[in-house]
Amino acid sequence: MDTTTAVIVAAVSLAAVALCVAVGVLVRLVRTRRDLRRAGLPSGPKWVFWGAVLYFVLPTDLVPDPVYLDDIGVLLLALRSVRGSLGERGRGTRPPRDYAA
Repeated sequence: MDTTTAVIVAAVSLAAVALCVAVGVLVRLVRTRRDLRRAGLPSGPKWVFWGAVLYFVLPTDLVPDPVYLDDIGVLLLALRSVRGSLGERGRGTRPPRDYAA
């Protein structure tokens, strides 16, 4: 295998891993928002959630799509915003875990 082929294979592999991470964060964001809504808790501004989803899906990015680092960053910021919207209201609503079991 020549050097060019090895670089292309490495770049494609790295892009595939980055895409998997981005999709995983997107799934986590959607699940978190869904769980918050089911519990009747605030899920943050709708524009943050939908903006992050649209940024991930639309082809126009700050960094070209094979990299996906900007998509991952936007999704992580949206996830943090959605989780942060709980504020003090969401704290303490989950029963403590029983570590003795």
